[in-house]
Amino acid sequence: MNWHAVKVIYVTEMMRMFRTMAQSVASPVISTSLYFVVFGSAIGSRIEDIDGVPYGAFLVPGLMMLSLLTQSISNASFGIFFPKFIGTVYEILSAPISHFEILLGYVGAAATKSLIIGTIILITASFFVDIRIAHPIWMVSFFVLTCVTFSLLGFIIGIWADNFEKLQLVPLLVITPLVFLGGSFYSIDMLPPVWQTISLFNPVLYLISGFRWSFFEVSDVNIVWSLIAVAVFLFACLSVVGWMFKTGYKMKS
Repeated sequence: MNWHAVKVIYVTEMMRMFRTMAQSVASPVISTSLYFVVFGSAIGSRIEDIDGVPYGAFLVPGLMMLSLLTQSISNASFGIFFPKFIGTVYEILSAPISHFEILLGYVGAAATKSLIIGTIILITASFFVDIRIAHPIWMVSFFVLTCVTFSLLGFIIGIWADNFEKLQLVPLLVITPLVFLGGSFYSIDMLPPVWQTISLFNPVLYLISGFRWSFFEVSDVNIVWSLIAVAVFLFACLSVVGWMFKTGYKMKS
């Protein structure tokens, strides 16, 4: 294992975060705080508890998941897309470093950034609502697995995209709507039966439900299905990344 090369990629990506603190950290934290003010305080005070959980606290896992998914994808996709855009990706590919080490550097940095942002959001939320975590180990497990899995997805998008428009296409048109319709702000039990059935086809629902269960022991779907969904998505992303490196898809042309 060429740990020196992995460290160089990792540190370079992390330094980019510190150079753009306003965009990388302040922006998602301020946006999440506004969600708590608007939905948690202004609207939440008019909504009854959901499954025994105050609405303000009920929002926390959903809002954290919203930030984790979007930030993981954004950080990882831009991290690999920029070297492609300026042509330095060929230097990385020709260097004495394996594909796994390249992946470890970029995805590790993107996941770390998301973990930092998610932790800051959790601390910020504690100023607005009383938060209890029933299963901290499971919470951390979902936290880390989500960051790693969606950083892998972001890495795939970064390789697939050949312009800045495509780079934003999947996060804006696919991921964000799925998160909003995946129970971030509500329980699917509050929906009409037909929409409850449709919601079960939304994979993000299983992530949010499992993450919320680790906080309050309430969930829209069985926790086992949430774990299976995370494992399947992680395996699918690893398979696609492996195929991209093996074939040189959009990297060696």
